[in-house]
Amino acid sequence: MKEVLFLMTLFIMVPFLFAQTDAPEEQGKKEMRPALIVIDIQNRYLPMMSEEKDLALRMINGAIWLSRQHDVPVIRVYHTDPQYGPKPGEDDFEFPESVIIEDNDPKVIKNYPSAFKKTDLEKILREKNINTLFLCGLSAVGCVLATYYGALDLDFDVFMVRNAIMSHDSKYTDFVEDITETVSFQTIRFMLEHM
Repeated sequence: MKEVLFLMTLFIMVPFLFAQTDAPEEQGKKEMRPALIVIDIQNRYLPMMSEEKDLALRMINGAIWLSRQHDVPVIRVYHTDPQYGPKPGEDDFEFPESVIIEDNDPKVIKNYPSAFKKTDLEKILREKNINTLFLCGLSAVGCVLATYYGALDLDFDVFMVRNAIMSHDSKYTDFVEDITETVSFQTIRFMLEHM
């Protein structure tokens, strides 16, 4: 009788055991849906950056170009202070003409360091079903870093683009790249090619 009960239990349980071993692997897979966030590379702030800005601007353009090759949204973020500007429409407010943004790239205007605070950025990302962010721009120790932590707080996977962030002192930029998840252009390309 015990043997019959054992065999019946085994017969009933085996399919469940195999089903449970497959389930965690399937649940662990997550499809990457990325966006590139280009932060505050405005004419007002660029002159305050260190000598790394020329390389950073080339890397930002490279990241924008790569994003477009893989249909990854490019979202541009602009900073203004209600009292001190720069005000939208002023030349100081704009990105340099050498940056390959497009008029139809979503545009977010912020008044705080984090691009998420009191803006539509999270709404834009959620509507596009984005779950992974690549950040570039300035300042590495200010708005880019604040946006990085804001993204983490909202459960986005977030990465700094190596050599595409800048600050007033390149040692500070290096420090930020050391303490955050940072990926190179080649790594981003690999990630996008294997989505």
